[in-house]
Amino acid sequence: MLISPAYAQAGAPAGGGDIFVQLMPLLLIFVVFYFLLIRPQQKKVKEHKNMLAALRRGDKVITGGGIFGTITKVKNDTEVVVEIADGIKITVARDTIASVQAKTEPVDSASNDDDDDDKDGDGDGKEKGKGGLKKLLGN
Repeated sequence: MLISPAYAQAGAPAGGGDIFVQLMPLLLIFVVFYFLLIRPQQKKVKEHKNMLAALRRGDKVITGGGIFGTITKVKNDTEVVVEIADGIKITVARDTIASVQAKTEPVDSASNDDDDDDKDGDGDGKEKGKGGLKKLLGN
């Protein structure tokens, strides 16, 4: 005989749990990625955002480009003025500050009112009038 007999093939197994078994490794991989990558990154972003919100004048910072400086003025929510050398100030985006090296203590408003150096009351700590240098030197 030249024609071989045909045998019945086995049907697809009845599988209600088959799709669950196939998706289980993918779900496991997603859970591992969440706890090892996504969650720590979200925590780091939150800490950086809180650090940027707490910036104030006098803080010593490092920018993302590696520039060391001291904050001299917080212009607005997006910009700060950083002094990188004596008399050299640059404006940088607040988001580019990578870390704060040294925090300053907050200034008490009561200590500003009792400032004895500011006799003329204009808030600059300098006394106007003649003989200011002589008074400073004690002559």
